[in-house]
Amino acid sequence: MRTLIAAGVAASVVGAVVPALAAQSAPAVTTSDRPDFGPNVTVYDPSVPASTIQADIDAAFEAQLRNPTAQFGDQRHAFLFEPGTYGRVFANLGFYTALQGLGKNPDDVTIQGAVNVDSGWNHGDEKNATQNFWRSVENLAVEPESGVDRWAVSQAAPMRRVHIRGDLTMGPSNQDGGQGYSSGGYIADSKVDGTVTSGSQQQWYTRDSTLGSWQGGNWNMTFSGVQGAPANDFSKSYTTLATTPVTREKPYLYVDDAGDYHVFVPALQRDSAGVSWPDTAGTDLPMRDFYVAHPGDSAATINGALAQGLNLFFTPGTYRLDQAIEVTRADTVVTGIGFPTLVPTSGNAVLTTADVAGVTVSGLVVDAGTQNSDQLMRLGTTGSHVDHAANPQSVQDVYFRVGSSIQGNATTTLQVNSDDTIVDHIWAWRADHGGAPTGWTVNRGATGVEVNGDDVLATGLFVEHYQQYQVVWNGERGRTIFFQNELPYDVPDNASWRSPTGEGWAAYKVADGVTSHEIWGGGVYSFFNANPQVRLAQAFEVPHTAGVKAHGVFTVSLGDVGTISSVINGVGDSVPTPAGNTVPSRVVTYP
Repeated sequence: MRTLIAAGVAASVVGAVVPALAAQSAPAVTTSDRPDFGPNVTVYDPSVPASTIQADIDAAFEAQLRNPTAQFGDQRHAFLFEPGTYGRVFANLGFYTALQGLGKNPDDVTIQGAVNVDSGWNHGDEKNATQNFWRSVENLAVEPESGVDRWAVSQAAPMRRVHIRGDLTMGPSNQDGGQGYSSGGYIADSKVDGTVTSGSQQQWYTRDSTLGSWQGGNWNMTFSGVQGAPANDFSKSYTTLATTPVTREKPYLYVDDAGDYHVFVPALQRDSAGVSWPDTAGTDLPMRDFYVAHPGDSAATINGALAQGLNLFFTPGTYRLDQAIEVTRADTVVTGIGFPTLVPTSGNAVLTTADVAGVTVSGLVVDAGTQNSDQLMRLGTTGSHVDHAANPQSVQDVYFRVGSSIQGNATTTLQVNSDDTIVDHIWAWRADHGGAPTGWTVNRGATGVEVNGDDVLATGLFVEHYQQYQVVWNGERGRTIFFQNELPYDVPDNASWRSPTGEGWAAYKVADGVTSHEIWGGGVYSFFNANPQVRLAQAFEVPHTAGVKAHGVFTVSLGDVGTISSVINGVGDSVPTPAGNTVPSRVVTYP
């Protein structure tokens, strides 16, 4: 870890031995309130010259500029800013780059300049922003020098706990030239003083935020708990809920006045709206309560630390695990910065949780290994139904990949068994391209998300390209606010892709026996470029019962390549429409 601080200020380390160690057979684990976060983390204080900060961020970005290996490379960068003001810093963010403030509140750290994501830089996709994945900005304020900040991202690129003191545009700078597509995205717990312009974004989910105003909309703009959101009107792409039923904001790292680090775990909220700060309720955990993991740590070492009562903090890098990380203690926090990436090496899951209350898992990338895993992550115990409504498990900003730099295979990426779980912004992706070969028989993945728990809430569910049902929902009283899906591109023919109910596999399947379920703001897209004659009977397949409801769901045939015959249970027009030109078919309410 590089810590750039004012001259004469010492960066001391405070060590602590976990008290419960005497009763454990594992070696003592020494922890610290000022840990080493490793070589991929750089910490600045306001005394550091802006030119130094600029040079560091530019070096990280320019190494990726039009670089054919950058998208699936092993580079990881986390730039952390202690409280204060940083003048004329213009941060272009590339792959696996996190920019994060270390204040207790976003306004404790101010970047004067810009935090920018645009098109024109990614090799092979220079004209668009549709592959601007795996980057983030969190817990700081931005004063854009031009008055407008640009965040032209696609999936797995959250903006959380951010204050934009100006306008925000989310399309790339070349969008008005008839190019520059973008396919995001997610904002939560953020404030934009001016206007948010969605530009070329196909879809977007904004949760529990405060906006000056919103302008634009293409296919699916979904809002819950957003002050300043447009009125609900799905003919204009808007699905708007006044509140979010249940939220727990993502844990975040901060540093106190003494230089000690903490992780703050925000409290559960119900019927929330607007930002949670500056008076965020929750639990403050000193860093000495965490095992700080580094690449090279084994699963056995990590599990030993968890068994001694520690939480888990992943630093940036790749972790190859020959067994699952097993979380068995209630209220355990598992989090990371800088896109730490977990890879199973023996057909195992990378992480499992017992059916206990309050576990939070956030800030991770999970890559499938070459040996097939039944699940990559499993929350709770199959068949167990314990009421966790007062203190649910949660998973936030976790990104699953079946195929990337690895020719991976996994039957199901995320299985949710624990009742009342909150799934807040995940991207489960069977790769349509990668650093390793991809294809129908190459990187195999049946299902992205399987929900068996009751009363599970998903807010921001991005699931793409799986070979059977993208999402299977078996639990009762499930709810989803915002769903985005692209069907697999590489289906060879309908004979190879046929579900028990007919042509193709629905993207969103609610099990036949479920009596209560609800979804708001869901879109399913086809692009069957391997065989444009492939057809899907229905994008959403749900029980025919009054307790199962859908609001603002639609289909699109991208470039009019491939057919989706109906939106939900035979209702909704086929796409492509007779007019062509990638026009969506919309169903406002069902049934």
